[in-house]
Amino acid sequence: MSLKYAVLAALLEGEASGYELSKVFDVSLANFWPATPQQLYRELERLAGDGLIEARTVQQERRPTKRLFSLTAAGREQLGAFAAEPTRRPTAVRDEFLIKMQAMDGVDPHVVRALVEERRAWALGKLARYERVRERLLDGRSEEEHLRDADRVGPYLTLAAGITFERENARWCERVLAVLDERRAPTGSAGSAGHAGQALG
Repeated sequence: MSLKYAVLAALLEGEASGYELSKVFDVSLANFWPATPQQLYRELERLAGDGLIEARTVQQERRPTKRLFSLTAAGREQLGAFAAEPTRRPTAVRDEFLIKMQAMDGVDPHVVRALVEERRAWALGKLARYERVRERLLDGRSEEEHLRDADRVGPYLTLAAGITFERENARWCERVLAVLDERRAPTGSAGSAGHAGQALG
């Protein structure tokens, strides 16, 4: 159900093709609602059939004809009603990686370390992408200026949530790596217990 509203919300930015929307999802919405291009195209057809968006065909020289989608008045009304509804349930984390961490004791520490380093690299990669989007949204303005003067602040605030999430994700991975290093250190090494305790704090 929420993909429907994620698509409608993405179209608040203006008319877009399915390809352009897939890029919006990949860059701007991926931090809270990822979707594959196939899922998007199916949802666009459903929304058009329901009269919540409309499509127009654009002829292009030397390129395939494309369809551009935009919100209808009914789509805007339904999206506004959805935005005002209480959230049905809080976010629930379902992460295969955390199951592996739960069962890490007894696994080769080098293997565990590689998994954590991979997760940290993913987090830092996504964080770098989100920071580039942030700079594009700010367009030379300070955050305070943008939040005060921009026509819409929703995209910036949701992006900020994604940035906070990935920063904390990377920070947690660094703490786990520190704990792994401390546990591999020779028994009795000065400061081992203090460092490990700090890493988990």
